[in-house]
Amino acid sequence: MDNVSNIRSFILSGFNETVNFRVPLFSLTLLYYCVILFFNISLILLIVFDANLHEPMYILLCIFCINALYGTTGFYPKFLSDLLSSSHRISYEGCLLQAFIMYSFACSDLSILAVMAFDRYLAICRPLHYHSFMTKRRLSQLVCFSWLTPFCIFSINILITTRLKLCSLNIQRVLCLNWLIVKLACPADKTFPNNISSYVILVVYLSHWLFIIWTYMHLIKTCARSRDDRLKFMQTCVPHLTSLIIFLIVMAFDPAYVEFGSRDLSQTLQNLFSIEFLIIPPVMNPLIYGFKITKIRNRILGLVCFKRQQISLRFTLLFTNKSEELWKMCITVSDLINITR
Repeated sequence: MDNVSNIRSFILSGFNETVNFRVPLFSLTLLYYCVILFFNISLILLIVFDANLHEPMYILLCIFCINALYGTTGFYPKFLSDLLSSSHRISYEGCLLQAFIMYSFACSDLSILAVMAFDRYLAICRPLHYHSFMTKRRLSQLVCFSWLTPFCIFSINILITTRLKLCSLNIQRVLCLNWLIVKLACPADKTFPNNISSYVILVVYLSHWLFIIWTYMHLIKTCARSRDDRLKFMQTCVPHLTSLIIFLIVMAFDPAYVEFGSRDLSQTLQNLFSIEFLIIPPVMNPLIYGFKITKIRNRILGLVCFKRQQISLRFTLLFTNKSEELWKMCITVSDLINITR
């Protein structure tokens, strides 16, 4: 291939091992995607329609769930269609778009987690300044930062990738990632700008991790002094800390495997490692926050109990009405018997 302009599509060769069990895999994936949609949309609607949850912590959680829907929608519909298709091709533009969505989704998650850590730091370590600082305008700025920063960075990253001359069409995965496209570059082509871009991204998001570590050092130091602060830490910071740990594990697994893993591992496991960030966090995060944060848990339990009471009341009214109708019929029959006598 002399030029990237000659390439109009890529082949996702990671689907080669799915041919014999595509229908069961399609069914399980569709069910799992529906679970992701249900959990995240339910939590979003709960926060949006409950005025008591219109606080920075819950709004950031809502943004977190919206970002999960953005990332998973960039992968699952295409993955599901490919499972039922005999041709596992993706257009050149579609591949670049998917790569952009995957990276911007993952890095937006980290940016949102950093903003959530800052919110918890202010609430626990600087409670007197919390409401004066965390205004609606400041919260909007932080949300824009968490979304626009990765969008701008990866737009530049993808534009640099479009300048590469590619010598292969085969992507050894079930999705497009930028580093997989860069691996297809011709040996004589210069990938130095891509390497510089990767280092810049690494520095930016390493600073996010350092900021999160700094906030938690102060949080732990503050919470060690007071029982009330320890209780607040357990209720609001433990879910956030759990999400951070899950994010770190799933994001580190694939690069660690690429660098140190065995090349003899099956294609299925390689695919699984590369999409862990689209499988575990989108389901685990709403579950963790839903069960651990008291206000959300109480609201969910309240809705469940209310629905149960409604169903019970309807059944009671139904059977009561039926009983009244049956009693009226008995009276009518009794009257007819008396008349015939």
